[in-house]
Amino acid sequence: MIVRGRKRKDKSNDKLAAIIFLFLFVLGSVFLVAKSNAQIPAAGKTLMAFLSPFQNSFSWLGSQFTGLKDSVTEIQNLEEENKNLREEVEALRALNLNASESISENQRLRALLGYKQSATQFDLVAASIIGRESATWSSVVLINRGTFDGVADNMAVVTELGLVGHVVEAGVNTSKVQLLLDPRSSVGTLVQRPDSRVAGIVEGDINNPQQPQMVNIPKDANVQVGDMIVTSGFGGVYPKGIVVGKVLEIHNDEGGLLKHAVLATSVNFEKLEDVAVIVNSREAPPEPLPPVVQSNSAQADPAEAAKQMQKAKQIQQEVQAQVRQKQQQQLEEARLQQNAGGGN
Repeated sequence: MIVRGRKRKDKSNDKLAAIIFLFLFVLGSVFLVAKSNAQIPAAGKTLMAFLSPFQNSFSWLGSQFTGLKDSVTEIQNLEEENKNLREEVEALRALNLNASESISENQRLRALLGYKQSATQFDLVAASIIGRESATWSSVVLINRGTFDGVADNMAVVTELGLVGHVVEAGVNTSKVQLLLDPRSSVGTLVQRPDSRVAGIVEGDINNPQQPQMVNIPKDANVQVGDMIVTSGFGGVYPKGIVVGKVLEIHNDEGGLLKHAVLATSVNFEKLEDVAVIVNSREAPPEPLPPVVQSNSAQADPAEAAKQMQKAKQIQQEVQAQVRQKQQQQLEEARLQQNAGGGN
């Protein structure tokens, strides 16, 4: 049984060898016939006819292999080209962002420059906001100008649109600016309308961080929705005539003697990036409020007219005193904080 198994295995090996030999012979004959340019004899023609199907098959396989190789090369080239295009697109996108940012910055600086040229009564130092205080209830920003640039405490900060706030702490190269929106801020203001000129104080509202209030307005004062509010110059921090905002709403206080106005600020504090510090002002001292227009009956009675003028003057003095008192409190708080920080 073992001998028969070996014989069968030897016969299988012989058949396999014969097949491989035949395949190699046919393959060699196909290549020789394909490359030969000589005249083929009659016997060769018979062989060529026999080998023709094999030659066609090998030609087809060769063309497919060549096509596959070309396809792989083309795919590699496309991938490389696609990679280069993606890199070029990213570079162009970054370039476009930088160009847009440069255009935006140029527009802001042009606006500030135009304001600097028009507001000849002020000496301005341009600055950029480089940080914001993290406390949610306060509105303090950090600018990139300090005492080295001529900036000092209690200097007003503005943009071409209006009032921003004032410097509360000037360092050598940076300064802290308390915004108009801060609840601790107080600004002496006037209604810009000529037939009104009502005085009041603008303060930040902790319950409405983006809309400060003009407070301490007499209940019967001539203030209307849409009135423009400007700085009065009282207190010595803010020069007179800087736009603060516009009256949106008017509400009576609980006591019934006063009312307050909700303002829309002229400056968009959410998009605030560049500001200017008023380091010097050549503005004349604030002028007294014009007399209140009297009715015919009041004009006919000099005593009544004098009484009303005295009342208006008293209101003005009270507002000035309140502004000075609040600013003095802010200075004392700042000194206490500075001393506490130095003690630590």
